[in-house]
Amino acid sequence: MDAILLQTLNGLDKGSAYALIALGLTLIFGTLGVVNFAHGALFMIGSFCAVTLSRLLTLSFETVDPTKTDFLGNPAKVKTPYVEAWFGPEAGGTIIDWAVPLAIIFAIPVMIAIGYAMERGLIKHFYKRPHADQILVTFGLAIVLQEVIKYFFGANPIPTPAPEVFKGSFDFGMLIGMDANAVIYPYWRMVYFFFAALIIGGVFAFLQFTTFGMVVRAGMADRETVGLLGINIDRKFTIMFGIAAAVAGLAGVMYTPINSPNYHMGMDFLVLSFVVVVVGGMGSLPGAVLAGFMLGILESFASMNAIKAIIPGIDQIIIYVVAIVILLTRPRGLMGRKGVMED
Repeated sequence: MDAILLQTLNGLDKGSAYALIALGLTLIFGTLGVVNFAHGALFMIGSFCAVTLSRLLTLSFETVDPTKTDFLGNPAKVKTPYVEAWFGPEAGGTIIDWAVPLAIIFAIPVMIAIGYAMERGLIKHFYKRPHADQILVTFGLAIVLQEVIKYFFGANPIPTPAPEVFKGSFDFGMLIGMDANAVIYPYWRMVYFFFAALIIGGVFAFLQFTTFGMVVRAGMADRETVGLLGINIDRKFTIMFGIAAAVAGLAGVMYTPINSPNYHMGMDFLVLSFVVVVVGGMGSLPGAVLAGFMLGILESFASMNAIKAIIPGIDQIIIYVVAIVILLTRPRGLMGRKGVMED
């Protein structure tokens, strides 16, 4: 029972990342009809927003501390972060420690601006082009963004820790009446799951209960009719592209303490997340979320040693096997709509 519970938690954690990226992919496809293979790069850029803010907050200057000496007996030089000099050691230290959560505020305008620039500068020219052209150009853009990140940040992963209060693990088993130390789970992974649930719920609420969201949903169903009503649906879809970019970026920001950012992490998640979108059903937001969590949990269980001892390497292919089975039985995916990508 403890192994099942632990793998379920691991699956929810991994599925949260899949669901968030797949949600952004589906938003873009559902509104603009574009298959955006650069979406994983947006997840990567979000992670490096956290890295950038962390580095900015730790910028420091040297001062001489007469109370300390170096190995030669001279007054020692110490580095003091500007943040600590401005706000005091205690408040400044807290700001530095909370760099990853604070990066959310930093990443939102950055990701919206990048998404807007991508849509206006490149992707709008491919709206009426075949999906194969869209895949090729956005995949090429993803490679360019990946190499830009590699140039500025290097090829090695950059550890970016969670706030001190969320380091360590808690006894999840005792919380539900199991024996002590039966199920130990990291605090930050639970934070990531609840953060993902909040973002997913916020996106659905925005689309369901706001006038802007209602117009967007109407445009997804019948773009021409909404345009004939005098609504500039193209502008609203451009804004949705920015929102989708922000969702991917926020997923990357909060994932940095779990997986140290590196220049190829976007590609690692992109292929899996695109499979999630296809399994859930192209253009279906609920399907993307459902498939994300479902495949995350299946992948987690497939990584158990007992399972791999029976079927070696199953953890590497389980998602694709499940995708094949689902698409053979339900060609449109779990919650796909008729007519989407069937022309």
